[in-house]
Amino acid sequence: MTLKIYTRTGDEGDTGLFGGGRVAKDHPRVEAYGDIDELNAIIGQARSVEMMPRIDEVLAPIQRDLFAIGALLATPDLVKMQEQLEKARISDERIAQMEQSIDDGERELEPLKSFIMPGGTPKAAGLHVARTVCRRAERAVVRLQREVEVPQVVIVYLNRLSDLLFVLARVANRRAGAGEVTW
Repeated sequence: MTLKIYTRTGDEGDTGLFGGGRVAKDHPRVEAYGDIDELNAIIGQARSVEMMPRIDEVLAPIQRDLFAIGALLATPDLVKMQEQLEKARISDERIAQMEQSIDDGERELEPLKSFIMPGGTPKAAGLHVARTVCRRAERAVVRLQREVEVPQVVIVYLNRLSDLLFVLARVANRRAGAGEVTW
């Protein structure tokens, strides 16, 4: 049997959560995992232009991490769904790997002396857009955390990811020979 993409279950403005339960489509939980989904799509778009292997190799596991974060945010009862969420684990080790990628990227760059205008090559511009969506997703998760328990590692991850995306945008411009426009 083939599953249809449309279920009609959300036609009244609500949606099902992982592990059961339904909430309005504008519920803070849905807003948070929706922003994560958008971030993942934008990173995928940035990966699809101007292939840069070392940058794209950093971004591929991040997309998998974002699926994991989305699953965590879409699950109201983490204990009940613990077995199903086994592959949705974000560890301190992943954050350390991101920090290493930031450090590696910064070694290629001139130190910041002023604000940088987002843009440059299509790859860099896409990474700048991803950075801003990441910040929005982080704000949505912080809002959600005021209402429900959210693993703290999710907020730390998103905070570090926005820094990484900024550095990768700068690296992409540098590697393409594009200069940075400062403010």
